[in-house]
Amino acid sequence: MNDFSRTYSGAGSLDMSVDAGLRKFMLGVYNKMGLGLLLSAAIAYSVGTFPPLTNLVFGTPLLFVVQWGPLALLFGSMFFMRNPSPIGSALLYWAIVVLIGASLSFWVVLASSGQTVQRIGGGGLSVDFGTIAQAFVITAGAFMALSVFGYTTKRNLMPMQNFLFMAVFGAIALGILNMLFFQSGMLELLLQFAVLLLMAGVVAWQTQALKVTYYQIAGDQRSMAVMTNMGALNLYIAFVNMFQIILSLLGSRE
Repeated sequence: MNDFSRTYSGAGSLDMSVDAGLRKFMLGVYNKMGLGLLLSAAIAYSVGTFPPLTNLVFGTPLLFVVQWGPLALLFGSMFFMRNPSPIGSALLYWAIVVLIGASLSFWVVLASSGQTVQRIGGGGLSVDFGTIAQAFVITAGAFMALSVFGYTTKRNLMPMQNFLFMAVFGAIALGILNMLFFQSGMLELLLQFAVLLLMAGVVAWQTQALKVTYYQIAGDQRSMAVMTNMGALNLYIAFVNMFQIILSLLGSRE
């Protein structure tokens, strides 16, 4: 029985050799994720510092597309991309990167204007470019440590998958309810820490899942291309969520 089968038959540990093919596959995932982060940063800076783009995103109904588009695409892909192609998965990834990049311009606007905005339930939120850089360094360090753990651990992290998905969806739903109805600052803070822990789990689990999947599909170039896109997407979303939560915590003002 191969390692992939052992994992899904309830094995408590996972031990796979590391080879050149796996390293190449994982580097492909990380490179695509890194390019996504660079593109998001470029879009965020452009939208946040160029007034016509700022007004277009924040002063028109396009704001709702930027805010809810990534979530709609993710939910839609679960139903309409049951057997994704390399082109389809790549389009999904880059579309989400562009939309999230535009939404991240909020932080650039906040930093360049020096404004303080009110948080849900009271308190203020204010950041500068130094705070943004600090949050990025912290996020990158945490992400690297979590990914290395997921890559090297022999413990089977696959059973975490269902819990992580259910918990993330629950946190999203509770966050929307809090924004619309409860407007509790304490609940907002608790949700931030909860999502931060969940994203940490996603990074470790997804890194191991990519290793496991590689050994299942090695040699299938179509599947490898799809998994490179989807793996980069999952890690990208986890990184961005961690970054925004850390930035929000660093920028909190009483």
